[in-house]
Amino acid sequence: MELLQLQYFLAVARLEHVTEAARSLHVTQSSLSKTIGRLEEDLGVPLFDRIGRKLRLNEFGRKFLRRAERALFELEQGKQEISDFSSPEHGTLKLAVTTASTLPNILREFRKKQPTIQFHVQMLNLQEMLTLLYRGEVEYCLSSPPIQGDDIECQIVFIDPILIAVPKGHRLADRSSVSLTELKDEWFVGVKKGYGARDLVDSVCKSAGFVPKYVYEGDEPARLSALVEAEIGIAFIPSTARFTRERITYLQVENHELVREIALLWHRSRYISRAALEFREVVVDYFGALSKQTT
Repeated sequence: MELLQLQYFLAVARLEHVTEAARSLHVTQSSLSKTIGRLEEDLGVPLFDRIGRKLRLNEFGRKFLRRAERALFELEQGKQEISDFSSPEHGTLKLAVTTASTLPNILREFRKKQPTIQFHVQMLNLQEMLTLLYRGEVEYCLSSPPIQGDDIECQIVFIDPILIAVPKGHRLADRSSVSLTELKDEWFVGVKKGYGARDLVDSVCKSAGFVPKYVYEGDEPARLSALVEAEIGIAFIPSTARFTRERITYLQVENHELVREIALLWHRSRYISRAALEFREVVVDYFGALSKQTT
């Protein structure tokens, strides 16, 4: 059994399509098919049910996938550990986030301490983020809500109040607070379902007796303030995502504990580089200072 066979098998298992897997691996379809065929010959069983160019993992394939992922994961960890010890001043820190409002400040502080370390950040929904974390394709996740799971370490770093953003001239703009029931007839702009803050808000509003009516649902939380300012709708905005704008007023929510928890997640079995450890310190210190400012 060859390492190349395992790498090709994982690509096909994840995409379940020969053409797409070959494209992602930058190999020909015939080369990919032959390599998978040799792996199945070595194992003595088929790993896929074949439907044209589409493949579906069968029972043998699903069992083997878990082992193959674990084996390649350990090899990748070894590669990263050697790289870290041979050239600790270089490398790339890979992150996934469901909440990006505090990220620019955190990355700025990290760059001050590690100016030669690059980073790559993806804004994802919860399920996409967890998939990458389990696969070992990201080192940390900044998530709201916190996620508990096998092999996942979860450290809550901040309790973030959620505010109501309304445009100047709105009937509530001269208020400092508002009850949820007063918002039942309003139009909202927000992020799509699957993002933690949206799911939390919908759940709390439902408990207050109404379902928010959305005129806009997107995947860029930073755009919501501009939409509120343009009087498209009002929005639930976490305090850390609040922007100082002359044409927006932020109101506290009365009689409800409407807060989101922000957590840092990492894989318990993953090798953590020295740069990654320093990034975690930066995150904890940043939110610790932010907590002191808000108390």
